[in-house]
Amino acid sequence: MYFAEGLRKRSPSSWMAEFEEVMQQQLETSLHSELENLLSTANGAEAEVSKKDFEGFKKLFHRFLQVKGPSVEWPKIHRPPEDSIQPYDKIKARGLPDKVADCLNKLVVLKLNGGLGTSMGCKGPKSLISVRNENTFLDLTVQQIEHLNKTYNTEVPLVLMNSFNTDEDTKKILQKYTHHRVKIHTFNQSRYPRINKESLLPVAKDMAMAGENADGWYPPGHGDIYASFYNSGLLDKLIADGKEYIFVSNIDNLGATVDLAILGHLMSQPNGKRCEFVMEVTDKTRADVKGGTLIQYDGKLRLLEIAQVPKAHVDEFKSVTKFKIFNTNNLWISLPAIKRLQEQNAINMEIIVNAKTLDGGLNVIQLETAVGAAIKCFDNALGINVPRSRFLPVKTTSDLLLVMSNLYSLDAGSLTMSQKREFPTTPHVKLGSSFTKVQEFLTRFESIPDMLELDHLTVSGDVTCGKHVSLKGTVIIIANHGDRIDIPAGSLLENKIVSGNLRILDH
Repeated sequence: MYFAEGLRKRSPSSWMAEFEEVMQQQLETSLHSELENLLSTANGAEAEVSKKDFEGFKKLFHRFLQVKGPSVEWPKIHRPPEDSIQPYDKIKARGLPDKVADCLNKLVVLKLNGGLGTSMGCKGPKSLISVRNENTFLDLTVQQIEHLNKTYNTEVPLVLMNSFNTDEDTKKILQKYTHHRVKIHTFNQSRYPRINKESLLPVAKDMAMAGENADGWYPPGHGDIYASFYNSGLLDKLIADGKEYIFVSNIDNLGATVDLAILGHLMSQPNGKRCEFVMEVTDKTRADVKGGTLIQYDGKLRLLEIAQVPKAHVDEFKSVTKFKIFNTNNLWISLPAIKRLQEQNAINMEIIVNAKTLDGGLNVIQLETAVGAAIKCFDNALGINVPRSRFLPVKTTSDLLLVMSNLYSLDAGSLTMSQKREFPTTPHVKLGSSFTKVQEFLTRFESIPDMLELDHLTVSGDVTCGKHVSLKGTVIIIANHGDRIDIPAGSLLENKIVSGNLRILDH
């Protein structure tokens, strides 16, 4: 009653502001109370970890309630200054560092390993999918680092940021690397509660991960790396071991190998001018129009993601002429800087609101952040425009076909474009829904075709491919509904469209 009386005497705008503030306070109070209830169901060790996770979630939720509309003002966006994005060739021209081993001994390689292989029809961590000669993403990563350590007699460790979805399966498989020359550390990213889209309260009833609670939790995007790395104690341990930089990348990006030229550039900077954050960017093609780009904003280098762009400017954002580069998510970050900013509570990343519908039809949201968004918080941040070869993600079976083919050669865990291919661009491959799952994809190809001279491949419908097939130029194979096409063994398809029905039957 008194509250309402007081509000009547104020202007409508101040009334609304005060009303919103009270509503926010009530939502936060309700959320805190629900989180306490959840914590009361946890056991000792789990309770300590979850308490830290929930502190992070409370901060994220508080900021989520305060955000209104797009997080950037379009007129304040500027192209980055020339010297803030260096061409890779300029970095490489300086040559390798004088003491490669000393530089490598100050480096840590971290792979983001929180994702499952469900989008490719696989159970368990995506990093355990075989991608080349029976080697998984994780195998290739271990081989790359072991090769470095043996070549230069160094101790570069591998760190895996797991999620609660991948931790158990990953730890089981790590035993097979016991005798490899790579120290492997793991830590878990946070476990945050999904919240009901209407009430904004957690949908989980207790801390259990199974049964009706299975859908109640999520790993909050790779921006969580800073807090969970710090909270795990591993950050302090690595700094104490003399490590200075961490090279972060997605485990499914097969182009993200340790680059000695970039490492040398970081290590050669004078102490006061040390670059604390390098983001590898590469030139946009029409396939990358949704990728985040670097801009200058309020005097700082900043990552701009499509979700932050006002609707009226989305087409402009997608333009390859105005925004020419995108973020590969290969990042080189100073370890002492992460520690400093984390302790100052100064890492501020834009919130990604990810709406989901659970199996029962309940609408929920999960609040996430992206690791690259923290670039604006670090001193002397830099973009390096790298060749496209450093961005080779395997998100679909179309990507898998490329990396399994003779387009790439494999050496010490690293894939490089075959020298037999006359031009360096990657063919555009689009496989239809019959190829989505890895097992299905493998049964449809008796062997991976020769693709050295391929420009474009589209396959749709019920199609199989025999052994020793060669594809050149532009090849389109379309089996309409009810039809089936079997490409015979030894076929050469060059600039061909194949459609209709083609059956090869044993007799």
